[in-house]
Amino acid sequence: MNFDNHFVYHFYYGDERGAPGTIWTTFPYKGHGVRAGTKGAGQVTVTSLSVPTGALDFWRTRLAARGVAVTDLAPRFGEPVVRFSDRSGLTFELVATSHDARVPWVADGFSSENAIRGLHSVTLVVRDAAPTIDLMTRLLGCTVVDRMDVRFRLAMNGVGPGRTIDVAEHHEADLATNGIGTVHHVAMAIGSAEEQLALRGELIRYGCKVTEVRDRCYFQSIYFREPGGVLFEVATTAPGFTADEDVAALGRSLKLPPWEEPSRASIEEMLPSVTY
Repeated sequence: MNFDNHFVYHFYYGDERGAPGTIWTTFPYKGHGVRAGTKGAGQVTVTSLSVPTGALDFWRTRLAARGVAVTDLAPRFGEPVVRFSDRSGLTFELVATSHDARVPWVADGFSSENAIRGLHSVTLVVRDAAPTIDLMTRLLGCTVVDRMDVRFRLAMNGVGPGRTIDVAEHHEADLATNGIGTVHHVAMAIGSAEEQLALRGELIRYGCKVTEVRDRCYFQSIYFREPGGVLFEVATTAPGFTADEDVAALGRSLKLPPWEEPSRASIEEMLPSVTY
């Protein structure tokens, strides 16, 4: 359930344990009067997923068989890329890389040679990259590791897929508006609640407006906008998605925060049914 809207789901997609670096989420707002958003400056515009080198032919065929148009892009930092969109207009990429040692969750119809490893990277669009990069390198532990034209590649706490954020500088880009088909925020993991509080203090001293710590049951989160306008979340890794379900049962039932359990009947009545 979406914490900010009781009658909209908060779906999590990831590996079988919901490991950091594999999680991607959606809020299905269709039918709730939410306008279509527009992509632009101050927003994550592309979500890139990591697949093994040689897997793109499998994915071209799989996506085409389901009516999804796939566009081949020029290699980025030496890695082949294909792009496509979902029905809402969200933009995705598959990046083929030999630098991702994560063990994939191999579902039916897939093999370890073609399964997604997790998130590869996200692309932020900002009008001026310098302030964004300053905050990310000064406070978030990022390092600029490469550049292609207007795209700066930053690595966070190591190098490689799942630790990569691309900052694309477009001085004339229109400002983004939130809505269906756009990305609301990007989340980064932090090791402990104590580190999170320390970072919150540093962000406030830097000049960011930061939320209080919010209890998301599976993690504790803070939110703030970086200088380019993109909404960042910093979330603890604990307690994780097995806090209220066994691994084998993850995603099989509607989970509510304890304080919403008294309203379960009314919440379930308003949510659409989900089939597997």
